[in-house]
Amino acid sequence: MKRIILFGVFSCVFLTAAFSQPFNVKKVSKAVFTLKTFNAEGALLASNNGFFIGDDGLAVSSFEPFRGASRAVVIDAQGKEWPVESICGANDSYDLAKFRVAAKKVQGLPVASVQMTEGSECWLLVVGTQRAVTAEQAAVRRVENFRDDYAYYTLARSVGSATPAADAESCPLLNADGQVVGIMQRAASVADSLSYAVDARFADSLRITGLSINDRALRSVLIKKALPEQKDQALLTLYVAGASTDSATYATMVDDFIAQFPDSPDGYEYRAQLKASANDFAGAQKDMERAISVAEQKDEVHLSYSRLIFQKELYKNDIPYEPWSLDKAYDEAGKAYELNPLPIYRRQQAQVCYAQKKYDEAYRIYEQLMESPLRAADLFFEASRCKEQLRDTVAQLALLDSAVCQFSRPYLQEAAPYLLARAQVRHDAGKYRDAVNDLNDYESLMRSRLTDHFYYIRFQAEVGGRLYQQALEDIDKAIGLSPEYDLYYAEKASLEVRVGLYEDAIVTAEQCVKVAPDYSDGYLFLGLAQCLKGQKEEGLKNLQKAKELGDPQAEGLIEKYAQ
Repeated sequence: MKRIILFGVFSCVFLTAAFSQPFNVKKVSKAVFTLKTFNAEGALLASNNGFFIGDDGLAVSSFEPFRGASRAVVIDAQGKEWPVESICGANDSYDLAKFRVAAKKVQGLPVASVQMTEGSECWLLVVGTQRAVTAEQAAVRRVENFRDDYAYYTLARSVGSATPAADAESCPLLNADGQVVGIMQRAASVADSLSYAVDARFADSLRITGLSINDRALRSVLIKKALPEQKDQALLTLYVAGASTDSATYATMVDDFIAQFPDSPDGYEYRAQLKASANDFAGAQKDMERAISVAEQKDEVHLSYSRLIFQKELYKNDIPYEPWSLDKAYDEAGKAYELNPLPIYRRQQAQVCYAQKKYDEAYRIYEQLMESPLRAADLFFEASRCKEQLRDTVAQLALLDSAVCQFSRPYLQEAAPYLLARAQVRHDAGKYRDAVNDLNDYESLMRSRLTDHFYYIRFQAEVGGRLYQQALEDIDKAIGLSPEYDLYYAEKASLEVRVGLYEDAIVTAEQCVKVAPDYSDGYLFLGLAQCLKGQKEEGLKNLQKAKELGDPQAEGLIEKYAQ
């Protein structure tokens, strides 16, 4: 009789827990589902619980089942299956994932705006066998705050709870108003008699940002990630993705951006670039025309269109597309200028003119821009290239002087390319020592990035300026960086012969022969140095070897020293 009475007491407790909740269990149960994730081969990775927090398919669950997943589905309380469309946020520290299901209309749980306090009654909504949903009563034993605004709950569940703690993972925790206050967490151990939940507001706060593409947790999930809700963040995502994802993924992201922001020209511009890269110029043209039609700042899109055509004509002019030409690129920049007379649009026209070999016309535009806000080193450099093509070395060098004068000493690295360009022109104009000065300044700016080619260029300028000691030091640096390049040994031996260092020239030429036994210059300078040193017999043998290898100077030297 005593056992029967005890059974009746426990039955009353269970019934009280099951039927005392103040909300409609049948109604809220429509928000709960089973989550299943699969790998790339289609094998089941994990099965878990979850629930909707929005009527548009937004849902939350644990993050761990998504790790390594290529596909996921949810099965709702009615047995209907929905694919997971995209991941909208994740936090692996608290094992939470927020995602969107491909469903137009679902029953979602409203997220409570305030957290519970210690001692509060709450209800755990769990899915039992045959998808039967029940509400089990619990009480908040402890509240720990994290990130200032969110709560982590320790719960004491009702005596005789029907659901093991492990099976309750990712189920919703509701308050008396039927609002979700938490998402159940995995227990620390099987022996742990308590249950835990993390604030549902925190799960709801999870977002994709412009830099989330580099998030370690999200990168472990192979399911598509949602774009950020803010356009500027979504654009940042596209920018980062362009260099860090494969082309197919990036193309999908661009299409998603267009679907999410149909009135933004940026998505159409990005897609036009992709289509142009794939030689679909008609598709690119259509997207650019659409971008112009939706843009508020149409001048900016006309400039983008001009640049797209310009790039195609520069690098893919062997693939004809009749509607596009350099003239079209010029006209699009002109349309931009008509809408908003900014100097950058005229500069684009100057660059197009240069590509059309209209150097005089391009220079006239650059000359006008020299008094505009675009006045800078790169503008003078571009103008100098026009004078280079017109064979006006004096004007070219003057423009490069103006480019360098846009910087003050001590120079910053931004000045380096203009110093190098001016050094080359000064060298070609016979102003060798001036060229060396520019190269010295360049070296001080780019010391960690210098190559053997740089030292060879300065070696040549130093030889022209009769700075022989510096020249020998630089050719040694070039050899040190590229010890297998025979030309450097030959150049060094030639200079050593020129300045009377015959013994050094013999050593250098022998190194050249060792590095390149079939290179005639090594034998030529070896033989010449030996003859000048008085070793005519050996010298003539090496000059003969140079002749046999086809050196045109060898025969004359043989005739001179054979006497």
